[in-house]
Amino acid sequence: MVLGFLDYSKLPQEGIIAAFLAFGMILLIAAFVVYIYTTIALMFIAKKTKTKNGWLAWIPIANIYLITQMAGISGWWTLIVLALIVPFIGGLAMLIAIIWMFWRIAEKIDFPGWTSLLLIIPIINLVILGIWAWAKR
Repeated sequence: MVLGFLDYSKLPQEGIIAAFLAFGMILLIAAFVVYIYTTIALMFIAKKTKTKNGWLAWIPIANIYLITQMAGISGWWTLIVLALIVPFIGGLAMLIAIIWMFWRIAEKIDFPGWTSLLLIIPIINLVILGIWAWAKR
């Protein structure tokens, strides 16, 4: 039905599409901000642990290698972590391996290892990375 200049029959579909696009853009921007924050935090943690090549934090798979170097374990763990990206069991094993690596990193920068367990909690994980990166100890 057309009333005046507007065709109201198309309005709901266009509004839904616009809402999905806006929500998608917000998610994309939020993901980008979190990526930048975690990358900078990893670079500062690498500096604190005196790990070379902190710039590797900017490269998606290389940042896993950087984490292994900060933890003081073999770089081959990068492949092990990547191989664990399989359904449920692999994801759980990968979570355990990442927490173990960050446990070692936390101890290297004079924080209690158990604080790495807090990385499991969304939002808190960003706070913990920031504390590790910028706290004076």
